[in-house]
Amino acid sequence: MKLGKRFVVMPHTQVKLRQRDPEDTAGFSKGHKVDAHLEKNVARMADLQYRLYAENRRALLIILQGMDAGGKDGTVRHVMSGLNPQSCRVTSFKVPSSEEASHDFLWRIHKAMPARGAMGIFNRSHYEDVLVVRVHELVPRPVWSARYDQINAFEKLMSENGVTILKFFLHISKEEQKERLDQRLDDPTKNWKISPADFKERKLWDAYVKAYEDALSRCSSSTSPWYIIPSNKKWFRNLAVSQIIVETLERMDPKFPKPVVDLSKIKGK
Repeated sequence: MKLGKRFVVMPHTQVKLRQRDPEDTAGFSKGHKVDAHLEKNVARMADLQYRLYAENRRALLIILQGMDAGGKDGTVRHVMSGLNPQSCRVTSFKVPSSEEASHDFLWRIHKAMPARGAMGIFNRSHYEDVLVVRVHELVPRPVWSARYDQINAFEKLMSENGVTILKFFLHISKEEQKERLDQRLDDPTKNWKISPADFKERKLWDAYVKAYEDALSRCSSSTSPWYIIPSNKKWFRNLAVSQIIVETLERMDPKFPKPVVDLSKIKGK
């Protein structure tokens, strides 16, 4: 099953998240078969990453967005576990520093884009500037509303310069978020992840849903698509994200470059 086709947001589609079931597992059931499938995807991803690195002509950027406790960290930990850090970098975007805030909102994003031959993973991204900035009214509406077109133009520029962009919205229900936040309170190993802000942001759930719907609707293109990944089931989230990354890398079909020397003159020496 091509999970990419199932979960992609087609260009010019009006997204309504209430119509997307966060419990959906596309017919898969938790168990050894899914675990084996994920393991196979992780290994295949590592092989394709190596080819991409050797080819040194193109790059792949993976963007992870979602509500608080949506599983961005868990996706990085479980799906990207087999990648070689030599050609892969994870960047987490938090509140802009004073230096970042003194530039345009895409400045820090451009700096973090993966080089040719590399894979980049963004834990949050430039979309925060049409999400949290919008919900909290940190800039006037004319400013943030202009950013959709600016984001599309930026991603088009990156695509034309050899960067394939995959954008994943990790879709959880409000009830699932509450359960995960409560787990962070109850589990001593997760206490460090909780903050009062998490529960304050929860009160703005509906505003964030609307902001995400607009971002998903207005910024999904054929070259930089959004995928809405049902993420109430963590095991399926990991399977779906890994499968779509593998599908994308296989379409890219990176090739090993030809040797720069005549190997016949070296063999046997």
